[in-house]
This record gives sequence, C-alpha cells and structure tokens, in this order.
Amino acid sequence: MADTLRRLANTSSFSLLQNKLESWHQDYHIISCEQNLNRCCELIELTAKIQGQLFSILNLTAAGGGPYAGVDTLKTRLLPWLGSCFSMAKPTITDDASLQLIQDSVEKDRKLRELSASHENDMQKMETQLCSVRLQLDTTRAELSAAHNELDETKSKSATTLLATEDEILQLRADLRSAQEKVEIYKRKLDALDDYEHQIRLLRNEVSYLSTEKAMLHERVMRSRSPSPLPRLSCSSSPMRSESPTRAQLTNSSRHARLVSRFSDLYAVERLEAQTLLRRYIAELEMVQKIIFIAAVESFKTAKLAYRQFKLHVKKTLSVSHYGPESLEDAAVDYIVRNLDLYDVQDSVNSVINAMNVNPRISFPPEVDFAFISTLIRETCRVAFAMQTLDPPLDLAFASDGELYNDSKYRRSYDSEFAAPLVMYHVWPALVEGSAVIVKGEAVTRRGALMSRSRSRSSSPVRSRSLSPTRSLVSV
Repeated sequence: MADTLRRLANTSSFSLLQNKLESWHQDYHIISCEQNLNRCCELIELTAKIQGQLFSILNLTAAGGGPYAGVDTLKTRLLPWLGSCFSMAKPTITDDASLQLIQDSVEKDRKLRELSASHENDMQKMETQLCSVRLQLDTTRAELSAAHNELDETKSKSATTLLATEDEILQLRADLRSAQEKVEIYKRKLDALDDYEHQIRLLRNEVSYLSTEKAMLHERVMRSRSPSPLPRLSCSSSPMRSESPTRAQLTNSSRHARLVSRFSDLYAVERLEAQTLLRRYIAELEMVQKIIFIAAVESFKTAKLAYRQFKLHVKKTLSVSHYGPESLEDAAVDYIVRNLDLYDVQDSVNSVINAMNVNPRISFPPEVDFAFISTLIRETCRVAFAMQTLDPPLDLAFASDGELYNDSKYRRSYDSEFAAPLVMYHVWPALVEGSAVIVKGEAVTRRGALMSRSRSRSSSPVRSRSLSPTRSLVSV
C-alpha cells in the first residue's frame, strides 16, 4: 500500500489535473466544440484513473486493519457517497500501466506547451519579418516610381537632344566633306611642291654643272693665251662632269648608325619577346633559339630579294623621264630612301613564314604557327630592306652549324663550352659590311658539334602539321 501511495504522489496527478483544467479554461472560447469535448473526456479519464488508484489504496488499507477496523468510516462516508448513484468501473489495466500512462500524458502535455510557445515565437518572428518586407516593398515601390519619373524626364530630354544631335551630325558630315576636299587639294599642292622641289634641285645641279663648265672654259681661254705648252695639252682634254651628292649619299652615315643601332635593338628587345612567347609552347630552349635565328636569316634573304625587285621597278619607271647630273642608279636609290614606306613588308613576312614552314632544321608544335613571331620578322625585314640602301650595304655573315668558332664574328652564349672549337648552333647572326664585322652575333659552342649534327641528319622523323599540309617538320 505504501508503494502505491508513493507512486501516486510522485506522478503529481492532482497537479496535472489542475494544470489541465486551467489550460482548458483559458482556451475554452478559442478552440472548437470537438476539442472542448475531447479535453473534457480526457479530464474524466484522468479523474477515473486517480480514483481507481485511491480505491486500491482504500482496499489495501482496510485489509491491513483487520476484519472490523474502519467499518464506521466506510459506513458514514463511503456508503452514502456510493448511494448517490455514482459508480466507478474498475480499471482494466494494472496500477503500473496506469501510472505510466499518466507520466506519458504529463510528458505529452509538456511537449505540447513547448511546441505552442515555439509556434508563438515563430509567428512573432514571421510577423516582424513581414513588417520589414512590407517596409522594403514600400521603399522599393517609391524608388521604382522615382525611377519611372526620371526615365520619363530622360526620354523627353533625349527626344529634344536627338533632334539637335541629328542637326549636328548633318553639319559635321558637311564639315567632314569640306575637310576631305581641302585635304585632297593640299595633297595635290604637296605633290606639286615635291615636283617643284625636284625641278629646283635639278636646276641647281644644272646651274652648278654649267658654272663648273664656265670656269673650265674660262681657264682654257686663259691658258690658250699663255705661251706655255702645258696649257695646250690641258686644252685638248674634255671637261669633267661633277655630280652633286644625292640625299641618299648625304644621309648615308647617319642612316648607317641608326640602322646598326636598330639591329642591336632587335637582338635586345624583339628577340627576347619572341623567345618568351615561343617558350610557352616549346620546352627546349635550343629549338626556340634555332627558330629565331632562322627567322632572322630568312628575313634578310627575303628583304634583299624584295629590294632588288623594287629597285628594278623604280629604275624602269624613272628611266622614261630621268635627266640630271646623277646616274639612274643613284636616282633610284635616292627615291627608295625617300619612300621606304612603299615597301610591302607584309608580303615579305608571309614569304618568310612560308620558307620556315618547309625548313627541315626546325620543328614546331601543331597547335601554334610561326605567325606568333611575326613582329620580329616584320621589324627584321624593315631593317634589312633599309640596310640595302646604304653604300656599301649591310648584310648578315654566312653561318653554318659545325663551323669553326670565330671570336671576331660571335660571342659565346652563357651555356656554351668555352673550350669547344666548333659551333653547335647559332643564337643570333653577325652583321657585316663587306668583310668587316659591324655587330657580333651569338653562338653556342660545344664539343662533338659535328657528331651530333650528323646524327640528327641521319635520324630525322618527319611530322606533318594540320595547319600547313605541305610542311614537314624534323626534330633536330
């Protein structure tokens, strides 16, 4: 009996019953009729369970007091209460199960209260966020309205500005046509001025020639009056025709110095840029340096050929109307010096690239093309073309792999074997004037250069490229 009473006290059944009554009282006018009935039934069941526990304790207590103990209490209190037609069905479950159900009900009620409180908090947060979103929506609507008003104002201003802009465009086009017409007039005047300058130069040369002839004739007359036999011998000789120097001859030294300096800049600037670009696609430094050297040599060959063809064309054109103290050759060179911009350098660049595509000494990855180093090729062609107008012209020294190293023509690269007598390959060509070296080149010297060269020639795997079907590449 004491254990049953202790379990009943620990479950706090009456406190739970009171809490449920208070909760029902608070929610009575909020919840529906079905929910009110369910709560009422729940309270009745809970009360019946508690009364069943109390009747069990009453039975145990009466049994523990003997056959006649507590008879008066039962007669005076329990029997009248039972006589009021209240009946309590005996629970069909055990006491332990009833207590467990009460505990479960208490736990569920606690969780329900916690969920209700959490739901209320969530609802408050959502209402706060809803208010914030509504405020942002009102602000956005106000900004949108202001943007619409600004757009309308901009449209009205743009319509007005567009009309003014069309008038300005028409006026600018008229001004442009007028300016172009003036430019054409000035070009014609400039061409005429060039012709006048050429005629003036020719007339000056003719005056100089006539003055020289006049002086010689005057000298002959003076000597003819002298009895000395020496003037008689000099009178029989024909007068020498002096030629005034052309522009090309006058600027030869300055152009020589400028072109030599530009050739050094090609080695120091354009060559290094091309080498950096090629190293992105070719891992071997030796192959990169060979490609750059062959590009420089092919550029000089192509530029020299283009100069000869251009010079023949100029001589053919000038031969019809040429006259003056200078020869046709000098006049052609002078014309080329004054019109170096007429040189079709792009055609030479294409020719150099085509020549390198069929060169068996170099290889190139199939995903790139020699057009990557077109800047180096273009500048080298221009320098080589201008060098042919010098007197004497500048050219590259002959070079071949495996040749004997010449300290007057080349300097060794940093990775060379300084005791090796033969050139493995060339990094940059040497510039010569006749047989004199003007600018040294650069070469790589290593032992066994001839042997490695012969082995590379005997084993030459041919590789075709998709970009250039006619090109066969040999890895050296």
